[in-house]
Amino acid sequence: MLSRFMPPSGPPRVLAVAQLTNSVGDGAYYVSSALYFTRIVGLSPTQVGFGLTLGWAIGFLAGVPLGHLADRAGARGTAALLAVATSAAVGSFLFVRSFLPFVIAVCVYASCQCGNTAARQALLAGLVDPVSRTGIRAFLQSTVNAGLAVGAAIGGVALHADTTAAYLTVFAMDAASFLVCAVVLLRLPTAPPSVAVAGEPRLAVLRDRPYALISFLNMIMLLHIPLINLAIPLWIVERTQAPRWLVSALLVLNTATVVVFQVKVARRVVDLVTAARSVRWAGVVLLGSCAVFAVSGAGSSAWTAAAILLVAAGLQVTGEMMQASGAWEISFGLAPAAKQGQYQGFFGMGMAVARMLGPLLLTPLLVTWGAPGWLLLGGLFLAAGLAMGPAVRWADRSRAAAVVTPPVLSA
Repeated sequence: MLSRFMPPSGPPRVLAVAQLTNSVGDGAYYVSSALYFTRIVGLSPTQVGFGLTLGWAIGFLAGVPLGHLADRAGARGTAALLAVATSAAVGSFLFVRSFLPFVIAVCVYASCQCGNTAARQALLAGLVDPVSRTGIRAFLQSTVNAGLAVGAAIGGVALHADTTAAYLTVFAMDAASFLVCAVVLLRLPTAPPSVAVAGEPRLAVLRDRPYALISFLNMIMLLHIPLINLAIPLWIVERTQAPRWLVSALLVLNTATVVVFQVKVARRVVDLVTAARSVRWAGVVLLGSCAVFAVSGAGSSAWTAAAILLVAAGLQVTGEMMQASGAWEISFGLAPAAKQGQYQGFFGMGMAVARMLGPLLLTPLLVTWGAPGWLLLGGLFLAAGLAMGPAVRWADRSRAAAVVTPPVLSA
């Protein structure tokens, strides 16, 4: 039973335990943080929204240099250090009582989270052979979702209590979870740092145009993340007749489906060709999901709307798993072995941008425009999915051409 949800023993399982540890804390934080900042700290929703947007913008800029640090200084130590820094950032929220300290703490938190993601990806690349990376990454994603579900339940208890002590306990637990994560990461073997190459720019990924295009297309596909967390709940409440409890049901459906099926979906991705195909079909499936969501607001009865929404959510999570499986293989496969940290940091910026711009784009597009907005979003998913194949082939050709005349190592 354990083998169905956890990767094989050794470094992959240690990584899974590390991510499970802090994902439980993160799940509780995600559920309760907005109300904590508004009800306990006393910030307005506009201030919270601005602070989070600015924070993820800073995190977007920090991902590549922190990933480069993981390449040069060693991914294990960098990941552990950033986990400790994230713990400190979350711990500082316990003492925040005004807007400016809140903004500073959020900027530090988002930067550490983005850098930590890059460092962990570099650590995975350094400790797992290329053939197994996507499969192991799928196990890690399942583990993260399981942890988020447990954490969300804990956060729900804090929301029910709705007291200062309950919220502070959640934040303290999240801070402690990152400290435990750092200790677990230090149990991993040391991945050797990369060697500097004479004549290459320090941040070579910033000049890799094919990889930049792939990262941009992936960023578009990642709009499904604020879709499930923000846009769909608002759509259900404001534009359909479905019962409000369905918001929670769809989130549970999404999390449970990823936990159970992500590894199986990832097994179909074994190289760049199958990865591009998986992303292409993800675009098709996400288009279908958007079309079904659009129908759910057509004045149907409560139970009819609920049934339609369940079908749409099922398609959405299927497309999500296909997109993620393909993206992992592409991001690892097209990154130079010595620069996995900075390349993963660059590729991972799509997540920060999706979190930063998603609420600003999706709320007016879907809730205000309605069905036409859903179809436009579905068209964006389809276009990005179809474009991924040619972009991957361009990047693969560029990589092959660069290998023909390798640069000389510096002394």
